[in-house]
Amino acid sequence: MEKERKIKLRVQGLTNSQIQSGAYALVMAEEGRRRIPIIVGMFEAQSIAIALEGINPPRPLTHDLFIAYMKATGFYMKEVFIHKFEDGVFYSEILLLMTDGASEIRIDSRTSDAIAIALRINCDIYTTEAIMRKCGIVLDEDNIFSDSEIESLPEELTMEDLQDLTKLKNQLRSLKKKEIEERMEKAVAEENYEFAKIYNDELLRREEEKNKNN
Repeated sequence: MEKERKIKLRVQGLTNSQIQSGAYALVMAEEGRRRIPIIVGMFEAQSIAIALEGINPPRPLTHDLFIAYMKATGFYMKEVFIHKFEDGVFYSEILLLMTDGASEIRIDSRTSDAIAIALRINCDIYTTEAIMRKCGIVLDEDNIFSDSEIESLPEELTMEDLQDLTKLKNQLRSLKKKEIEERMEKAVAEENYEFAKIYNDELLRREEEKNKNN
């Protein structure tokens, strides 16, 4: 029997879950127009957002520790494989290889953890065509998440406030650039990465706007 072709995926975005309060939908995209939404918890969503934003925490998080241990023991991460979908749950495994190529280990992992680790070391993520057919959805161009639309949720905002991200972003526009930079540095130092993400998004938006006007 011919082995099923693997489909390479990339992280398209994070958004509020419309199904579970306090959870997030991690949108994985293939090269084409199909997307797979994966429900993840707050901690995993935070870790994924940190990796996407390239934020370096002052102390290693759990996923950073896994990478450090992996490298210290002579392994490198070849790929993440989302190989099964059953009863609403995605099952994944991490493929590790010895640096000398002599040994190979496959580790069962929660999909959210595997992706959080993969993003930190630019590791490839794959799934099967069967899972894409079963779980994939085709979105209209106007509804596809852009890479800049990764949403994070500050703890002190209420769920009602978080439904209106446009209002939240507009409030940030009233702050001076220096004040935003200072707040972002403080947020990172205090390991409040949700706030750091929001401040960083606003700085990037201003930089893009400045480049367009030049």
